[in-house]
Amino acid sequence: MNNDKVYQMDFSKIYPLLVNKAKKKGRTEAEVDEIICWLTGYQPEDIKTILEKQVSYAEFFRNAPELNADRHLIKGSICGIRVEEIEEPLMQEIRYLDKLIDELSKGKAMDKILRK
Repeated sequence: MNNDKVYQMDFSKIYPLLVNKAKKKGRTEAEVDEIICWLTGYQPEDIKTILEKQVSYAEFFRNAPELNADRHLIKGSICGIRVEEIEEPLMQEIRYLDKLIDELSKGKAMDKILRK
């Protein structure tokens, strides 16, 4: 899949996939929201509003209030690609979120996921 297809995907279609991945492993939607808020600076009510609109995945990240300065501490592979080596900035932001949700679904503690 090329990056443009990912960028054009509607966030309201991706969000349930993130939540379902977490829920399958006994985690909660609130934890997914906490991760998204930590990474992007959105508030939980912002996420709910965005879900009611047609917002692309690219717009979701480009319009993020404040990307967390500690997001660069996120390391490791997602889909066989090391997130810290992704050169395309927007794709790296997307993969940071994927990596954090992956850590959540693997049972990692929230403090460790949020790099506290």
